[in-house]
Amino acid sequence: MTATSTEFIPVADPLAQIRRLKKEISTAVNAVLDSGQYILGQAVTRFEADFAGYNGNRHAIGVASGTDALILALRAIGLRSGDQVITVSHTAVATVAAIEMAGCVPVMVDIDPVSRCMDPQQLSMRIGPRTRAIVPVHIYGQPAAMHAIMSVARRHGLKVIEDCAQAHGAQIGNQKVGTFGDVGAFSFYPTKNLGAIGDGGIVVTDDPKLAEQTLTLREYGWKERYISHVPGMNSRLDELQAAVLRVKLGLLNGWNARRREIAAAYTRALEHTNIKSPADLEGTLHAMHLFVVETDRRKVFRKYLEENGIGTALHYPMPVHRQPAYYRHHQDGAQLPETEALYRKIVTLPLYPELTDAQVARICQVLAGWGKNRRDI
Repeated sequence: MTATSTEFIPVADPLAQIRRLKKEISTAVNAVLDSGQYILGQAVTRFEADFAGYNGNRHAIGVASGTDALILALRAIGLRSGDQVITVSHTAVATVAAIEMAGCVPVMVDIDPVSRCMDPQQLSMRIGPRTRAIVPVHIYGQPAAMHAIMSVARRHGLKVIEDCAQAHGAQIGNQKVGTFGDVGAFSFYPTKNLGAIGDGGIVVTDDPKLAEQTLTLREYGWKERYISHVPGMNSRLDELQAAVLRVKLGLLNGWNARRREIAAAYTRALEHTNIKSPADLEGTLHAMHLFVVETDRRKVFRKYLEENGIGTALHYPMPVHRQPAYYRHHQDGAQLPETEALYRKIVTLPLYPELTDAQVARICQVLAGWGKNRRDI
């Protein structure tokens, strides 16, 4: 089996979903075009209500991106310039960029090697006199240990903003992520479990004061039009994006179930290889945004998959504290051995609900074949 003789399977394919929903999306988009309301109209209002209801929050405020959702959440809770915010280095750069753009100082904490999320035991050791908030990240769709993190936060009087950008529909018990902390922030980037056809994000909270503050901040600090009561920004979820997201929201649970079905098939295929699959943690419902495996032979493994017509990716090529723009955050002496070790091993495999049974079967066949009669492992 080679890439030249078999259709190549990409690591992500957002167009496949659009093709399946083209009629419904076209109808929703045309309704917006015909409405004459193009900024913060009925599509946004209805989607905000729908998403709040889906996720189990009292309030949801649509914004322009997941990064903006984090910035607005940090500002809404009242953080000031120079305040320290603890997060992980194992995340998209957007998490740390948002903390800096809110005027705060990111402080890195190590991850638990099983969940790959923030390690609550390491968290307490990084809290200092300037610490004001914690941003746990539900990376790849795996819920962080929110009960333990919230216990630490309450003990130290800290606010918690959940970065849910990759975790739409993920749960701990029967409770969805984004409902544990003071605020939750979601992204609707096109490849997310719930993706727009451009950028988009949403802030969720149960606190009416935080919701009101976020509403004010997202549009120039206005409480009434053209009167800025606080310095705000322009970060509005677009009407067209909201309309598309409303079409998709009702399908999210089914898509997530399909993701978990595919992930289970991959895990079975890898059972007798030296590739480590994501953990299935009791009491949590993984959103399976990304299926990220670990291997000490990453370069050879990726080449093997490519030769067999299967795309891969690295999420991410390096942790944030090793990125050139953020390396200074490693100068405070923080040790992140689990994060460093993980980044030498991770590989992302294709995982999206539009993968056909035939494609999944082919990927599983290739995965199961890894290691057979190979001298390089």
